[in-house]
Amino acid sequence: MRRGLAAGVAAAAIAAASGCAGALPGGSDDEDGDVVIEFSQWWESELPDGKLRALMDEFEARNPGIQVELLSGPYASMKEQVIAGAAARMAPDVVGLDGAWVNDFAQKGVIADLSELMDDAGYDDSNLVSQTKVDGSTYMIPAVNFVYPMFTNDDLLAKAGVDTPPRDRSEFMRAAKRVTALGGETHGWTLPLSLEAPNGVQNDVMSWVWASGGSMLDGEQPNLVGNPDVSSGMSFVQDMWDAGVVAPGSFTMKEQDKVEEFSNGRVGMMIDSLAHVDTIREANPDLDFSVSAIPAADGYSGKRGIPYASWGLGVSDSSEHKAAAFKLVQFLMGKQVNADLASAAHAFPGNNESVPDFVKEDEVFSAAFDIYRQGRPENEFTGMPVAEQLMRDFSEELQRSLDGQQSMDEALEAAQERWEEEF
Repeated sequence: MRRGLAAGVAAAAIAAASGCAGALPGGSDDEDGDVVIEFSQWWESELPDGKLRALMDEFEARNPGIQVELLSGPYASMKEQVIAGAAARMAPDVVGLDGAWVNDFAQKGVIADLSELMDDAGYDDSNLVSQTKVDGSTYMIPAVNFVYPMFTNDDLLAKAGVDTPPRDRSEFMRAAKRVTALGGETHGWTLPLSLEAPNGVQNDVMSWVWASGGSMLDGEQPNLVGNPDVSSGMSFVQDMWDAGVVAPGSFTMKEQDKVEEFSNGRVGMMIDSLAHVDTIREANPDLDFSVSAIPAADGYSGKRGIPYASWGLGVSDSSEHKAAAFKLVQFLMGKQVNADLASAAHAFPGNNESVPDFVKEDEVFSAAFDIYRQGRPENEFTGMPVAEQLMRDFSEELQRSLDGQQSMDEALEAAQERWEEEF
């Protein structure tokens, strides 16, 4: 049934995109009068077999009269499928979202204003870790978060005479220089700036700003020029580059290349997703590594922002069963259910009272969970218009600065101008 529905979704997307009849089926009523809501997502294949269906069965047991059909497909085609259904006003009722899609979907009327649905349901949102907003209204609730702390190769740091992971930028610079001084192919830090996959801007560059409580925005507008937090963070990146402690190949390096460099023991430190812990262990079982908070500006003592990516929840604006759809959102964000979902995904929960099981069993994940709870998940690209293009624009200007073609101030001015055009 679920495989057939997924195939139907794909076929509908193609039909809608080509202007032919047909679209994603929307929620309906069955022969017994029950409301049937559809939940479109890419999560099912990334969770243990049967886990998401089991959660839906639990929801149905708690909510007699509502049934859930899962529409599961690959992440790569999910955005187009939702757009295709929305074009025919027959999109699935509940949709799994990537934060980079939210602004576009909200502006085009693809997804509903969740602030209104929360008000209608009398929902208390105080336990939500974060909400993704556009023009002041919530359009996505992150169900689980995949965070990006700092990874350290503790063997390399020890060889370089560094006893503990660096806590501020000065300590990070000293550690990076000492690791690089070990010689050979070893470097202190790795910085992926590929224009093809420009997410290094959010994870590896702007994370220095967020870790110190800074912002690249003024309200919902770009604020790169004359912003001391951004200037300080980017000057630090430039200083690291000029010191020769960054692994070579940054301008074409992607996230997977960074992970390979670290796994092979050629890099002392990197900022990366916890999703790669098992990948690193499989690639190099003998590697002694740990995770810690991203170093902040010297003297900073506030909460540290930590980059993250999410499995987000939204409701289709075309849904005829928005109240029932939001009940499913509420269910998935409940304390125990959210903990179960996070445990199955090896991610951190979107409910700040939930504790996933795996953090009790693994010291790396346990340390990361402490960082997560003591700081705040931060990714200002989430909810922004054409987020990926904004990252690419910034990476191009940053590369010109690192390459000596312009000053960092000029890079920020150029990026600001390009961002304002996109906004």
